[in-house]
Amino acid sequence: MGQPPNPDRIPIFPLEVVLLPGAMLPLHIFEPRYQLMIQRCIEKSLVFGVLFQRAAEIAQVGCTAAIAEVVKTYEDSTSDIVTVGQRIFAVNETFDDEPYSEASIRYLADEVAAPSPRARALSHRLWKLCVECHKMIRNSEPDEFDPATSDSLAYYVARILPIESEIRQELLEMRSESKRQARLVDHIEIWIPSIARVQRTRVKAAGNGHGHH
Repeated sequence: MGQPPNPDRIPIFPLEVVLLPGAMLPLHIFEPRYQLMIQRCIEKSLVFGVLFQRAAEIAQVGCTAAIAEVVKTYEDSTSDIVTVGQRIFAVNETFDDEPYSEASIRYLADEVAAPSPRARALSHRLWKLCVECHKMIRNSEPDEFDPATSDSLAYYVARILPIESEIRQELLEMRSESKRQARLVDHIEIWIPSIARVQRTRVKAAGNGHGHH
């Protein structure tokens, strides 16, 4: 599809998911207004913005999505596409000139922080928890984090674990990698015991034909 530019006004696609930088997001496009939007993005090699929508509330910080592949186009003009998350942005102003919404945006960069023993210890702790959690949920070890492909361990962990959307949105809105990592450490430390309880219940149910209450 080529490398999309980084415009300061983009189409907006509110979704009940949070797109993170580097994450792959498959989409089925069925609404006519979004069919038009995607067609224009394909023709002009443009990105669009994904914003997390909860009920009637739409987040104001999101991630741009580049169309990586058009998997299939159907006779009724619906389509299956795969997108990849790129840059984080904040909405300045929204416009309704088109059938779909557009927004003027500003791109958000992380705070620059010098490496420190404390930061390395936090990253080590997060990765250790991620591996433990991945083994419990997926029954396998995760692929190693590669700093050459992503500068955010927090985003990588949030991509490979089933972290709930509200927490992913929190991470998206943080401009500090260390704060993102600390938030995930807190979350996973609380989460792991509940995963273990669920697994113990499943083992008992498998052995006894029913779970204990």
